[in-house]
Amino acid sequence: MKIDVIIPTYRPGKKFLEMMKRLSVQSVKADRIIIMNTEEKYFDGLLYGTDFAREYPEAEVHHLSKREYDHGGTRDAAASKSSAELFLCMTDDAVPADNRLIERLRDAVCQSEDIAVAYARQLAGKESGEIERFTRSFNYPEEGCVKGREQLGTMGIKTYFCSNVCAMYRRDIFCALGGFEKHTIFNEDMIYAARAVKAGYRIAYEADACVYHSHDYTAKEQFRRNFDNGVSQAQHPEIFSGISSESEGVKLVKKTAAHLCGIGKPWLVPRFFADCGARYLGFWLGKHYQSLPAGLVVRCSMNRDYWKRR
Repeated sequence: MKIDVIIPTYRPGKKFLEMMKRLSVQSVKADRIIIMNTEEKYFDGLLYGTDFAREYPEAEVHHLSKREYDHGGTRDAAASKSSAELFLCMTDDAVPADNRLIERLRDAVCQSEDIAVAYARQLAGKESGEIERFTRSFNYPEEGCVKGREQLGTMGIKTYFCSNVCAMYRRDIFCALGGFEKHTIFNEDMIYAARAVKAGYRIAYEADACVYHSHDYTAKEQFRRNFDNGVSQAQHPEIFSGISSESEGVKLVKKTAAHLCGIGKPWLVPRFFADCGARYLGFWLGKHYQSLPAGLVVRCSMNRDYWKRR
């Protein structure tokens, strides 16, 4: 089966170059790597003095402006450029943990004809703090699973959880479901996964397929990121209404605080609570963005160009 890799980039750095290097030595190679780069000057600046085209002949780069970029629309446009049976969406800072990432995701998505997408486990990088490491392990546990409509009663919103940081899609199902949402501020992966589940398909979490990917966001960045998450959920009540995100958040708060105390680092708890407060406030305001002044909405958002396009 042919497999293409889709990577949106914006100001790519050393992690992107390391990712490309590790993709080139996979046990199962990508036929094409479709790079959707925002702002050509940043890409050219990173590659200055290198022969990227000769080193990675399977890669093709398509440039767009910051105003043109869209979480769902850009990835959907990249998918339309691919003719492979499977395509793997990645972000430009997701570094494969070993040379079997593509192989394991391929096997996961092909284990059954009703699996629409398989996503990888995300491991915190060496530079990450204790809070980020634990929350990554909470959201991406050691054991994999396959989720469908039967799991909605027990897993709730986590049934729809999927991440385009590293996720492999079956083209036939992707096309049948209409692809990614063409204009969305956030959650294009979860929106697609939810539609797949509602249509009778399933989502695989492949814990043996791993990438290093983590962020130590400031409280301000947490606020803005979760504001966009709240906006996305408010704009798609057909998916998110009736399924609470807050209960999963409360569980994360309790387990993380207990973990920090258990390993003898209780001084990290106040910082963690401050981050959680910023996350919840951003999320709550995002869910009620239609009641806010337009200027305030833009200032609260991490993806400000979305509102300019809108």
